[in-house]
Amino acid sequence: MGKRAGIVDETRGLAVISMVIYHLYFDLVYFYGIDFGKLIDTVMDWWQPLIAGTFILVSGIAANYSKNCFRRGVLCFFVGMGFTFATAFITPYAPIYFGVLHLLGISMMIYGFIGKYVSRIPWVLGLIIFGLLYFITINIRHGYMGFTWLFTIDMPDALYSARLLFPLGFPPAGFSSMDYFPLLPNFLLFLAGSSLGVLFKSGRAAKGMYMVRFSGLAFIGRHALLIYILHQPVMVAILELIFKIMGKETMFI
Repeated sequence: MGKRAGIVDETRGLAVISMVIYHLYFDLVYFYGIDFGKLIDTVMDWWQPLIAGTFILVSGIAANYSKNCFRRGVLCFFVGMGFTFATAFITPYAPIYFGVLHLLGISMMIYGFIGKYVSRIPWVLGLIIFGLLYFITINIRHGYMGFTWLFTIDMPDALYSARLLFPLGFPPAGFSSMDYFPLLPNFLLFLAGSSLGVLFKSGRAAKGMYMVRFSGLAFIGRHALLIYILHQPVMVAILELIFKIMGKETMFI
């Protein structure tokens, strides 16, 4: 299985805590109308993609340690579909069509087939290639690839007119999803993480990377999916109770 890196579990645990804080902010703003001010809103707008990016990168690293990456991917994807159906019913004005769990599920399933080939790429080369491709395709949902300060390649309009290609990164006009992480560019970030995973699994990373310094964070990181499933309904239930006791308007009861 290779040597497990404590820093990976701890980083994912920190990302889980950050995610819970962000979702608390999101719920208070969009469900309960709390105004935190422009500064906090701006910070959160920048923080959210960093949280998601950390999850994706760490999931790529962890894919190297999985006994059955495809099976884990199927589980993750179906949990994501559960969120799709739940949000379509509970918040039909803000459904989740292809969120981070859908992305991670599909990414793990694909990696289950190609991982043995990708892992043969020297980790530094893989990190550079996949990292560069990630940044080149980061604006593909907006209709182009490349960097505005260097070069751009416009994507064919037909890709965005085909309404079913939004999971790949080609959303049609008017597309809306409360949580949207398409395969392009995010699968490339996953693969960049998998290249780092080759290094960690080989045992050649710095010794400190394998130590567990914060066991609580590592524990949270190892149970990230369960926390992801439970934290929103638990948090919303608590907020509903608090707002009800305070005599304020609630969202669901």
